[in-house]
Amino acid sequence: MDTTDRTNPAEPSVANAPTLRLALWQTPHPAPGDSVTMLQRLEQAAAEAATRGAHWLVTPEMALTGYLIDPARLVALAEPADGPLSAAVAAIAQRYRIGIVYGWPERHPDGARPYNAVQAIAPDGQRLAVHRKVHLFGRADSERFTPAPAVAAPFDWQGWRIGLLICYDVEQPSAVGALARQGARLILAPTANMLPYDDAPRLTVPRLAATYRVGIAYANACGAESSTRYGGLSLVVEAGGKVIAAAGRGPALLFATLNAK
Repeated sequence: MDTTDRTNPAEPSVANAPTLRLALWQTPHPAPGDSVTMLQRLEQAAAEAATRGAHWLVTPEMALTGYLIDPARLVALAEPADGPLSAAVAAIAQRYRIGIVYGWPERHPDGARPYNAVQAIAPDGQRLAVHRKVHLFGRADSERFTPAPAVAAPFDWQGWRIGLLICYDVEQPSAVGALARQGARLILAPTANMLPYDDAPRLTVPRLAATYRVGIAYANACGAESSTRYGGLSLVVEAGGKVIAAAGRGPALLFATLNAK
């Protein structure tokens, strides 16, 4: 796995948070529903990211269960935001003192199709925010998930105001703009963008970061699920649109340090 740090490796100060150090985990999805193995892999990634000074680790979309799962099985795998998967991730976050943003299918309270969700868990294990995907992409999403009505509000951590989006959400000016207007300085975006849609990381994400003056960390999946191949190319973009860290196609733990401005 490529763990090259393509940004300044200097350790940030957490006390006054003038900088924020991110680790983006570009990884294949697990075998359908194999959350046990995926949590073991997540712990390994969290341990390395923490050792290298990261404050937050961001996983791909639907990282804990797999994405293109039979819809009926996906319903069975869905959990609430405070369920066993959340508790397991919180334990990893506390053990390594690192925040984790992870994707999983969230159980719908009315028994409908689950939400495609991401949750931010702080280094002390507290649940800070949940975002449910608003903009579903094609049949793969519409057959499996319920769209959320609105983008979740940003959360505050160590002087940073941080928003969450999921994959196709971060390609929408309305979603990025909504978070920017609420004061977000950074958007963490778990994704599972497939080939051949490289225009999203290479063109759309930097352009929207520049337009709305907000940093974006885009953590994509790699590898394949069935006949679908994910494109990788995870990246971190500063608020001016400059790409400060970028991965290739394969597995990677990508690091970037953002300065408070």
